[in-house]
Amino acid sequence: MGKLRWKILLVLTALCEVAVLGCHGGRTIRRDPSTVVFLIESSPNSLDPRVGTDGQSEHIDQLIFDGLVARDAHYQFSPALAERWEQPDPLTLIFHLRHGIRFQGGQLLTSQDVLWTLNSMRNGAILTPKAASYDSISTIDAPDPFTVRIHLKQPDNFLLGNLSSSAMGIVPAGSGADFWRHPVGTGPFRFVSQETDKEVVLERNSYSWTGISAPDSVRRIRFQVVPDAITQALELRKGSADVASNSLPIDALPVLAQQENLAIEEIGGTQVQYLAFNTQDTILGNRLVRQAIAFSVDRSLIVKTLLGGRAQLADSLLPRQHWAYTDDVSHYAYNPKFASQLLDQAGYPPGKDGIRLHLTMKTSTDEGTRQLAATLQQQLAQIGIALDIRSLETATFLQDISRGAFQIYSLRWVGGNEQPDIFSYAFSSTRIPPRGANRGRYKNAHLDDLLQDAERSSSQPRRRDDYAAVQQILSRDLPAYSLWYRDSILVHNKRIQEVQPTPSGDFSFLLSAKIVNRNSIP
Repeated sequence: MGKLRWKILLVLTALCEVAVLGCHGGRTIRRDPSTVVFLIESSPNSLDPRVGTDGQSEHIDQLIFDGLVARDAHYQFSPALAERWEQPDPLTLIFHLRHGIRFQGGQLLTSQDVLWTLNSMRNGAILTPKAASYDSISTIDAPDPFTVRIHLKQPDNFLLGNLSSSAMGIVPAGSGADFWRHPVGTGPFRFVSQETDKEVVLERNSYSWTGISAPDSVRRIRFQVVPDAITQALELRKGSADVASNSLPIDALPVLAQQENLAIEEIGGTQVQYLAFNTQDTILGNRLVRQAIAFSVDRSLIVKTLLGGRAQLADSLLPRQHWAYTDDVSHYAYNPKFASQLLDQAGYPPGKDGIRLHLTMKTSTDEGTRQLAATLQQQLAQIGIALDIRSLETATFLQDISRGAFQIYSLRWVGGNEQPDIFSYAFSSTRIPPRGANRGRYKNAHLDDLLQDAERSSSQPRRRDDYAAVQQILSRDLPAYSLWYRDSILVHNKRIQEVQPTPSGDFSFLLSAKIVNRNSIP
């Protein structure tokens, strides 16, 4: 959809709204100017930080909950609920909790809450794909109310990351399977209410251990579910919404940038768009077919046309600046002629109609993903692959890909790809759902061995070598094809100031953002 079409659609939609208002006597619905309305494409799957793994769940959970440690933009760890920690030997971690921290209901945080949180994931009391992240733990004990000792079965280089605020949050002892309905944490915001497919409402947490917020800070947020991109753009344009993060098609941005009440903030992103293949499928189980698809995708053209140049080509799930990243991998420059040769080798010659095979790509109703699917359909047709597209409601789509009911899909890794255990979570044969995100059912014993060695080794050069080998195997076998790192883009009303997007696209900017003209909406 081009810039001109966006202008026409916004104007026509606005005219329709004027007509509707006219039929109702010109009445308008006023909203609270002290509330920030944040548009999201879908409801969070679960606001239980032990369970939710989708982008909306993780981003909102980070506002409600805290982990034992925090992780900064340079992937270094700093204190959070634990004011300090030590590792006296490779199999023991000791965390010392801050004193005086309270949950949002007033209950004092103690070591028993930490034990309950971790044990409920480990013992099956809570069914969660995150459970496997704590398989290295042997036992946990609490010698006093503010000390937690974790004993490991074997060294685990990723345990700190999996105890950080970006990966999990500590919940009150006794929290059960229905905790997601009314979550209670220690974070800077507290949960107020939620209604599926409509909204989630948060307010500042008066018990927050991080201190009292400034008078002009964001005090109340309404995450409003608006799946349709045109509706999102219109809500922002007319001032009935304040923020949208990485949810608008790129070609809408030039139109929105012309609106006097809106501003756009951008930063190079770490979110990776990828194509995933079902490696157990009778067609896509053939590596040559997966490679042929990769060679037939003109990524540079897609970045230029669909993304307006706001992305960088990717060859790995890891961000390029990460210590474990390598570009010494197989590359797939656009080459439809060679792609056709690979299909010949795979045993799929063109028929009389030029079609070699039929495949189906499942998508959600997300506008950007549907545009991508339509472009892939055109590009794959050039090598004789007829790609059918099936758009599903988000919940149905996620259910289908988790149970392996797909051939091809495309999603973005959001935040979780900033440490190398993403390779285990997404590709280890032990991490097939519900124990992880190996939705394509990929299995490679050598890859599993490398991942296990990297998790346990205390030598970073050895771990770097392991991960280089892992990335080389994945680039050759292609259970998934990394497409690009999309820029992190925030569109916001100018009444919201000091807005700084993060590379991962999380919502942490809300902690420091300010509201001007709190008593009125322009």
